[in-house]
Amino acid sequence: MEMMHSLLNNIVDVAIVFFEFMGVIVIIVSGIRGIISYVRRDPLTRLNLAKGMAMGLEFKLGSEILRTVVVRQFSEILTVAGIIALRAALTFLIHWEIRNEEADNHLETIDRKSWKGRHDSGEDEEKAEK
Repeated sequence: MEMMHSLLNNIVDVAIVFFEFMGVIVIIVSGIRGIISYVRRDPLTRLNLAKGMAMGLEFKLGSEILRTVVVRQFSEILTVAGIIALRAALTFLIHWEIRNEEADNHLETIDRKSWKGRHDSGEDEEKAEK
């Protein structure tokens, strides 16, 4: 039984490091892409950056959940629970920001199409009058 417990701890430790590493890589890559998008004045910069940060935080949150498997003391459980709560709150806020940004972009797209439709029809009427 002790051997199984030791094996489980080793597997979980490796998985925690892997998820932490993946979360950091995703956040770094998203940050770099965000900087590039910002320099290029891409209107979707905030949305793409928020999506990347949310994905990175999901990996980090996964590692914290795995960490609960190997904790042994109540104080460690409280610490991990606090970290999970903070990361979950950040993830929630980022997803809320993503939804708002997507809604704003959708409205801007509709406004542009509506404006273009009115503008194009006005040009056609002017050509017809001439």
